[in-house]
Amino acid sequence: RLNADNARFLLLAVLIVLYMLCGAAVFSAIELPTEREAKERWEERLENFTRRHNLSRAELRHFLREYEEASVAGVRVDDIRPRWDFTGAFYFVGTVVSTIGFGMTTPATVGGKIFLIFYGLIGCAGTILFFNLFLERLITVIAYVMKSCHERQLRRKGVLPHNGRRGSGTSEVDSLVGWKPSVYYVMLILCVASLIISCCASAMYTPIEGWSYFDSLYFCFVAFSTIGFGDLVSSQNIRYESQGLYRFGNFVFILMGVCCIYSLFNVISIVIKQSINWILKKLACKCCHRCQRRLFHSRRNVVMPGNVRSRRNISIETDVVHESDTDGRRLSGEMISMKDFLASNKVSLAIMQKQLSETANGYPRQMNSNSKQNGFSGGVGALAIMNNRLAETSVDR
Repeated sequence: RLNADNARFLLLAVLIVLYMLCGAAVFSAIELPTEREAKERWEERLENFTRRHNLSRAELRHFLREYEEASVAGVRVDDIRPRWDFTGAFYFVGTVVSTIGFGMTTPATVGGKIFLIFYGLIGCAGTILFFNLFLERLITVIAYVMKSCHERQLRRKGVLPHNGRRGSGTSEVDSLVGWKPSVYYVMLILCVASLIISCCASAMYTPIEGWSYFDSLYFCFVAFSTIGFGDLVSSQNIRYESQGLYRFGNFVFILMGVCCIYSLFNVISIVIKQSINWILKKLACKCCHRCQRRLFHSRRNVVMPGNVRSRRNISIETDVVHESDTDGRRLSGEMISMKDFLASNKVSLAIMQKQLSETANGYPRQMNSNSKQNGFSGGVGALAIMNNRLAETSVDR
């Protein structure tokens, strides 16, 4: 089991690294030419400005560095609302505990930075707990709705009576007990819900913030997924039409969006885990498995305690494939208990004990009238222990 977990971990690490390398190559090919063009335009404007106003490049660069420091502190050329009034601070702590972290507002004092460390430690942990509890209740609601739809389909087919009672034991009705929705259906539902919330939020941001609809969708994904680049940030202007209503709607959309995207990420991680398990099975040596099965079938007296499980149900509550670690076989170096040994080889031991006893006492063996052990008596050492155990489990004839 440990080797399988290590293999799954290593495969996931390799896939993530490859995924990052591919993403870096794509973004570099798309964004690098635009960055170079913007830099060339800026250098040209900087040169024209210094020539027109008879300034040195060093003095101008020093001035621009001072403006960058002021910008970090919250100073902007355009009029925007104060960053650290109560509403601005509340918006900031919302981005902290939700792990969004837009970056447009950051503490500048030492006391604020120290307080942020302890405040974020507790706030992020509590918010993650809230998201997990939200996911549990969301899955419960989805499972209830899907199970109700499944029962309605069975009633339409005539398998399930309309009064809700179970019928004459059909397989469809029996399968309804303990029924759980598929993880793929849950993922689809969460995808649709996240898309609907993003589209509705984008319809609100586009006219109020003055963004394009595509930029609004981009902001929704960056904010809801808690990536939080900070290039686009909502509710930053000093005045809005219906300002209170807009800020309330902004808070609700971000809260709902983060909850749905967080739940979607958890469900997608289950699908990724199933895909990794499938890849590992495909990479395993099929020849070795065939050889092990042949060796297993050739050993008729092998000890097999327990039942071999072969379920392959993948549901939202069973995020892994249920399978036996050894497929019903014990490893050659694994110890077994006396209880498992007796339970698996009772008949063979009984025949062997009877043959040994008859051979030692002479055939046919004389039975004691007071003995009620059904032929299982005597024995030396380990055989005597087996004899007593078999005598306890034997049935009088």
